Amino acid sequence: MSFKKFAALLAAAVLTVTAFAGCGSDESSSNVIASGDGVKVEILDAGSSSQESDTESEAMNVAMLKGPTAIGAVMLMKSQDEGTAEGNYNFTIDTAPDSVVSKVVSGEVDVAAVPSNSAAAIYNKTEGGVVVAAVNTLGTLYLLENGDTINSVSDLAGKTINSSGQGAVPEYVLNFILAQSGTEGVTVNFMQAHDELAAAVAAGEVDNALLPEPYADVALAKNPDLRVALDIAQCYDEYSGVEKGEMPNTLPMGCIIIRKEYAESHPEEVKLFLEEYKKSIEEVNSDVSKSAEYVVSYGIIDDKAVAEEAIPKCSIYYIEGEEMKNVMDSFLSIMNEANPKSIGGKMPEDDFYYAG
Repeated sequence: MSFKKFAALLAAAVLTVTAFAGCGSDESSSNVIASGDGVKVEILDAGSSSQESDTESEAMNVAMLKGPTAIGAVMLMKSQDEGTAEGNYNFTIDTAPDSVVSKVVSGEVDVAAVPSNSAAAIYNKTEGGVVVAAVNTLGTLYLLENGDTINSVSDLAGKTINSSGQGAVPEYVLNFILAQSGTEGVTVNFMQAHDELAAAVAAGEVDNALLPEPYADVALAKNPDLRVALDIAQCYDEYSGVEKGEMPNTLPMGCIIIRKEYAESHPEEVKLFLEEYKKSIEEVNSDVSKSAEYVVSYGIIDDKAVAEEAIPKCSIYYIEGEEMKNVMDSFLSIMNEANPKSIGGKMPEDDFYYAG
């Protein structure tokens, strides 16, 4: 065993002990999910944080959102867990975008998965303090309905739509589609968390829900009366006019950002992470059954069968370079025209895009 692997395993053991010691003796109250003897992966609610040891601070701190971005990383998290990853990573999985954004701004995390519009907003807020390295999720938004009254965007007129993702892609894309289609009188009722809304629509507590995958599939699996009324990514493509080429759609739901200071001071570590993250995405998409097991073990989805059904629909990709820049530029331009506040007030400069 190499010194690097031994050190990674030793660090993982220390992290696990530290995590459980800090949570008291009642394991049922802990948010820590650990597989085997490896590094912790912690599911965090909005506003919560993890205590860092000196060993953790030496690792790259990576924040993923509970959803497609975290699903795409499960194979890398598993490698880190087993001490076989080439890099050294401290992963957290957050349930709300705002929590991740605040940690990036404060410097608590080095690399993060965030909604695409939030990436630009963080760039503007920090005066160029972050770079976007890759688009990792394309359009996965669906409007679910308990009933059969919505079959086109125009059918939304005068209705109340329940949605998660306030201040993120769902809100602004819906507003863009409504404006472009001339649909008026729509009221949007926001719930903070995707899983909260999925549970509500599955239980019949609300008539409809605008949800991303895998939460849409989770809700559909629990309620056979639910139906997909609208594919929001298709609606976006209809009104955006962006050429999609071989991509399923041109809606960049999420992306990977890196603190610019960290990228400049740790270029090799960043390069290695991006290579390992890209490989993880490829493995997730190529072996859905195996990756579904890890999706469940890391607490992203509770049921393996649902995970297997949802993963192929999550539009998990790794899009970098010029293709990434073109998709992001088009999306941010549309968001800027519709509501400049959605991207932090202005379009980012060219240094927003990671040069590698």
